[in-house]
Amino acid sequence: MAAASRPDDGRPDPDALLAAFRRETAGRLKVFLGAAPGVGKTYAMLQNARRLKDEGVDVVVGLVETHGRAETSALVHGLEILPRRKVEYHGREIEEFDLDAALARKPKLIIVDELAHTNAPDSRHPKRWQDVQELLAAGIDVWTALNIQHLESLADVVSRITGVVVRETVPDRVLQEATDVVLVDLTPDELIQRLNEGKVYVPETARRATQSFFTPGNLTALRELALRRTADRVDDQMVDYLRQKAIEGPWAASERLLACVGPDEVSERVIRRASQLATGLNAPWTAVTVETIGQAADAKRANQLAKVFSLAERLGGDAMQLQGSDYTTEILRLARRENVTQIVLGQSRAGLFRRILGRSLPEALMRHAGGIEIHVVPGEEAQTSLWPRLRPLLSRRGLGVELAGALVSVACAVAVGDALIAVLKLPNLSMIFLTAVLFSAVRFGTRAAVIASLASFAAYNFFFIEPVYTFTVAQPQELFALLIFLAVAVFAGSLTGRIRDQRETVIRNAEVTQSLYDYSRKLSGASSPDDVLWAAAAHLHSTFGGRIVLLVAEGDDLQIRAAWPPDAQLDPAALGAARWAQQKKEPAGWGTGTLPRIAYQFRPLVAARGPIAVCGFEPHLAGEPITAEDERALTAILDLTAIALDRALLAREAVNAATMQENEKVRDALLDSLSHDLRTPLSSIAGAATSLRAFGDKMSPSERLELLSSIEEETARLARFVANLLDMSRIEAGGLKVNRDLVSIADVVQGAVERSRKAFPGQPVRVSLAPNLPFVRGDDRLLEQVLFNLLDNAHKYAGEAGAIVHARQEGAEVVISVTDEGPGVKPGELERIFEKFYRGGRADGRKAGTGLGLSISRRLVEAMGGAIVAQSPAVRRRGTRIVMRLPAAQATAAEPRPAA
Repeated sequence: MAAASRPDDGRPDPDALLAAFRRETAGRLKVFLGAAPGVGKTYAMLQNARRLKDEGVDVVVGLVETHGRAETSALVHGLEILPRRKVEYHGREIEEFDLDAALARKPKLIIVDELAHTNAPDSRHPKRWQDVQELLAAGIDVWTALNIQHLESLADVVSRITGVVVRETVPDRVLQEATDVVLVDLTPDELIQRLNEGKVYVPETARRATQSFFTPGNLTALRELALRRTADRVDDQMVDYLRQKAIEGPWAASERLLACVGPDEVSERVIRRASQLATGLNAPWTAVTVETIGQAADAKRANQLAKVFSLAERLGGDAMQLQGSDYTTEILRLARRENVTQIVLGQSRAGLFRRILGRSLPEALMRHAGGIEIHVVPGEEAQTSLWPRLRPLLSRRGLGVELAGALVSVACAVAVGDALIAVLKLPNLSMIFLTAVLFSAVRFGTRAAVIASLASFAAYNFFFIEPVYTFTVAQPQELFALLIFLAVAVFAGSLTGRIRDQRETVIRNAEVTQSLYDYSRKLSGASSPDDVLWAAAAHLHSTFGGRIVLLVAEGDDLQIRAAWPPDAQLDPAALGAARWAQQKKEPAGWGTGTLPRIAYQFRPLVAARGPIAVCGFEPHLAGEPITAEDERALTAILDLTAIALDRALLAREAVNAATMQENEKVRDALLDSLSHDLRTPLSSIAGAATSLRAFGDKMSPSERLELLSSIEEETARLARFVANLLDMSRIEAGGLKVNRDLVSIADVVQGAVERSRKAFPGQPVRVSLAPNLPFVRGDDRLLEQVLFNLLDNAHKYAGEAGAIVHARQEGAEVVISVTDEGPGVKPGELERIFEKFYRGGRADGRKAGTGLGLSISRRLVEAMGGAIVAQSPAVRRRGTRIVMRLPAAQATAAEPRPAA
């Protein structure tokens, strides 16, 4: 067995340092522990509180029960007391600790008495120790009082010692996680004297108490329990200190316990005993049960197991469920894999014959455990009567049907045997009865098969073996054959029944697997978070029934994003439980320790980034806990939902990030364009205007005319620049209206070429139009603007060669092209030149313009039902050709033709 984890280089233990850090960041809990009521826990707590109050510490009394003791009541005076919360309960008003008021006040130290108290039904938490944990999580120091009998692991021990059932308990981990434990101790004689003096209870109550609970023997035993538990706590603190300071041991080997439980009464005692051993050894422990493969589903068994596992988790253990046919093998395999050193289990109920054969679980474990210690917890006193053992077996659901089915099958075999003997005179009818056994096994299961085997044995002997109608066997060979028949019938029936049960288990598992597979396929096709949430709501409803709600954080609140039925709503209390589940990353609502009276149970959907949603579901049966099978299915569904939802959220965030990146790119390009193409014409205009103002009277008329022409040219260039920006903004906003009139291509080309010659007087344009060009449908003004943009682009790159405009008809389309003899475009950039703000480079890396002309042209041509592409090289292995294709149109009789 490996030693406890501890650095060998003299450094402090990291686990101990992490635990210390967690204690420092949360509030500090001090527990005043006593062996019994009346030892002075509250008195000692208030005395220390008054001392701190005098030293200037912010001390508040959240709740103190004085029980009418004058000296205790006197210590409360002078301390700030929070008002109690008034609650209606069974027609009368009771007072409870106000948790919300304490959180709002947030003192340095708050006193909350009676840690094991059960809160009123409408409280946020069912137990006061849960209120204390929320105060500690908020950073508030808490002092509280506790009697030793209220510890969960000692409740059954105290009940056996005192004969009083302890109903209000506190998990052991609360005491283990306390920063300080103060033992308030009195000898039994002193406590009984205080009781007789009326300092604990009123006289009549005190008299009854001394005759029952407050006996010297009981008080001595309780005092020993309190002293032992306090000593264990001090020892744990010492070990933590040594590990934090890296002080040398000796260090004991680490221990790990395994508690074997099942759906029976002794399992709770096993759990408590394992918790006691683990607390004394400061060791982790796990409660485990083995589910037989092929075992039929039993709701009562599942509910009992759920209660046992819930107790284990309250006492600080883990819960695990295994599947297998051999209990001993499965338990020892787990024990060796988890390095278990001790196994705790209950006393076997196996009979003497099975114990002799070593078939009982404790004997089998002890024979094969090797170095693992085995602790056997005795059960209740053995019962000598057979009926108390048979009664729960016979009352088990379904056994009556199995018994009746087996007996009817055997009766049918008897009837068939009588009929066959009358006709065929068969010497051996055992196969007929074996058929009845196999039928019972296939139809009703293993138990019915065993019953049918025994009934067939008796019926075969009684009705068909001489002498008939008696259970006497005349011939030895008949007796031998009868015994062989019984053995074969039991073996064959048991085997067939087990196969049948395993088949049902395989079918159930296959159904669950298929359901998860179908659900995962639905999720894989969900592209948005809402699709994922609605798919989850529908699947959860179809699987578990009841109402389903899925909530997602929007701002500071949770909003329902999917539900089944779709109109489901939550009241404020349910929303509070949902917020708790999201903030604390733990279940809340029905069946939990937080707001258990809420109709829903809320569970957080946790991804790598943290809780991303909350699922609330209404239980199918509010009075029964969730079965282990349903718990596994629910966990799997919620895990799949969390993964799919996280994926959808990441995809949406990726799209938003890409959009923001594109917007940033557009913004940068726009600023770059503005800084260059807006400043250049403005600089030219400003320079020409300054020259005219300063030297105009000294210039010749031709020089003044040249400067004025420069101003006019740059002003037109600036106007085109602004027009392109406005056109693109209108296209992006969807505000540009495109007419669908008949348009003459010749008129459009002529208008665009004239504008180009005026704008670029030094750039030649050659035009080639095919005769009899058909009309196209579109907007003549916008189409002219497109052609002008193409000519503008050609002039920037063509140099003195100018541009060529060509129009022709190809089939049902009119093709217009603009060609230049510039440097051309690289093949990889033929599509990019139509992107916004993209501009091809030259030697200085820049070209005049916004980079919007071609982008606007493509948008306008597509709006008119056409297409536009770029081709390069175009002429003699150089240049670029921009080609537009527009569908040809024919004018109807009612439409006027444009003038030729």
